[in-house]
Amino acid sequence: MLRISKLTDYGTMVLACLAARPDLRQTATAVADHTRLGLPTVSKLLKSLHRAGLVTSTRGAHGGYQLARAATRITAADIIDAIEGPVAITECSGDHSTCDLERVCSTGSAWQHVNTAIRRSLEQISLAQLSGQEAVATWRPELAGALRTGPIGRGTFGRL
Repeated sequence: MLRISKLTDYGTMVLACLAARPDLRQTATAVADHTRLGLPTVSKLLKSLHRAGLVTSTRGAHGGYQLARAATRITAADIIDAIEGPVAITECSGDHSTCDLERVCSTGSAWQHVNTAIRRSLEQISLAQLSGQEAVATWRPELAGALRTGPIGRGTFGRL
């Protein structure tokens, strides 16, 4: 099963909290209170997000955290990369493969293609969309000519 970790989910919540008030520096305590996440978790996430260049940090009495760039310019891929590292659904899909069977594997290139498609999709969803500040495009398979069978193909996907 492909799934992001709870920490990445929480990191998205932290970023969404900061995105809700981009003009305001927020302390880790304020973010923890607003998101109802534990302060140690929020602090850990803010450090990772700062290291990745997604948030800025200012010390002092009027210090706190802010987004480093607009929520429309932070992608789901950026968030996952900051907390979990680059998306790699198989060993050979990553930048630094250590698979001993890569040279003789007949499925590796197909998985790399899938990984690239997933990565592209993650790069097209912004924090603004994830946080509900901006609408996510509705995917309609009946218009795209894909998945014409089964209950999914007859419906319309709302938010991703």
